[in-house]
Amino acid sequence: MSDTQELSKAQQYNFNKLQKKLRRNVGNAIADFNMIEEGDRIMVCLSGGKDSYAMLDILCSLQRNAPVKFELIAVNLDQKQPGFPDHILPEYLESLGMEYKIVNEDTYSIVKEKIPEGKTTCSLCSRLRRGILYRTAKEIGATKIALGHHRDDMLETLFLNMFYGGKMKGMPPKLVSDNGEHVVIRPLAYCREKDIERFSEMKEFPIIPCNLCGSQPNLQRQVIKEMLRDWDKRHPGRIETMFTAMQNVVPSHLADFNLFDFKSIDKDSGAIDGGDIAFDKQEIPTTPVSGEEVGEFVPGEQLDIVQIN
Repeated sequence: MSDTQELSKAQQYNFNKLQKKLRRNVGNAIADFNMIEEGDRIMVCLSGGKDSYAMLDILCSLQRNAPVKFELIAVNLDQKQPGFPDHILPEYLESLGMEYKIVNEDTYSIVKEKIPEGKTTCSLCSRLRRGILYRTAKEIGATKIALGHHRDDMLETLFLNMFYGGKMKGMPPKLVSDNGEHVVIRPLAYCREKDIERFSEMKEFPIIPCNLCGSQPNLQRQVIKEMLRDWDKRHPGRIETMFTAMQNVVPSHLADFNLFDFKSIDKDSGAIDGGDIAFDKQEIPTTPVSGEEVGEFVPGEQLDIVQIN
């Protein structure tokens, strides 16, 4: 067997492994948050970026073997950015035999008119885009709106709110839309961005860059993204641990008196969630907590933790 054939087999093995991992993560997120139900008509928001392409691909794959029947319709908002290759998405979706709708709205001109030169455009652009997508969801009879945000996006939002907004608030996997009329889901909630990047490269999706956003390198979100990527590079497993923490919140050990009834605590309440160990020296494992290996750090306790990749 030639070296080329050997390489091809290795590449196929890696692709299959990655694809199964992403499908499993999406399937788990759908099950954990009850994202998809019998008879759903899901509007898959397709931007032309790697995340939304991957989301559509995985949802199409899961649809074929899902225990419930649901429909998918891909929707792209053409914002009339100069040079936008408006033929790419229709050609790609037609090659899949996919039902789709292209919505043409010149939000680009509105954003450029309203936002002074040098200022970030994301806030206004997002509001306009959301309003149009909500309207479109109603027009096509969608019961759910699927967005391509992944685990890293959710962590970035958490840190953005902590650093700049004074809130511990992230990006939920499932929510009701701003206008109260739609359920928004994020099927990639458990997927790592670097896995999606690899998957996109292997699948050779026809990526369309967003020139409007790409010209803003100093966005606060970009700063947070670079910080997290640096942490991930220097401390492998830290990102997994932080996302696990988002799923293991202990209100009694924070300081939000609206979330936990601190006022009613007295000496008869007993130790709550382990009591006060804030000043105790804790044995922190060298391997970060991630995946299903979730526990609690207790002073003096020896932890054997296996990292789940």
